[in-house]
Amino acid sequence: MLEFNLEEGMPLVSEAMQKLAAILRREKAAGTKVFKIIHGYGSSGSGGRIRKEIRKYLQMCQSRGFITGFIPGEELSIFNEKTRTALALCPDLAKDRDLERHNNGITVILL
Repeated sequence: MLEFNLEEGMPLVSEAMQKLAAILRREKAAGTKVFKIIHGYGSSGSGGRIRKEIRKYLQMCQSRGFITGFIPGEELSIFNEKTRTALALCPDLAKDRDLERHNNGITVILL
């Protein structure tokens, strides 16, 4: 499964958002169905601003029909319906190290 690290290099929120927008456009054009982003959870004391803004942006993308949905890492469980949908689209997700780890520093995106 594809994975993109948005927190690499300690970017500003605006930089991480620009990177995510570019990734979404590129992967949608490429026909990717599911991928994971690493955005961190705010352990440095900054409060997880990138995580919060990214999830707000993804909610807007979903409401506009640009993405099918997203799964916050803390909900990435085989008991979650969205996760089961993602597993059907991307069987490699079953091997992902964050499955069942409730990691709020990642988000899985369904295109």
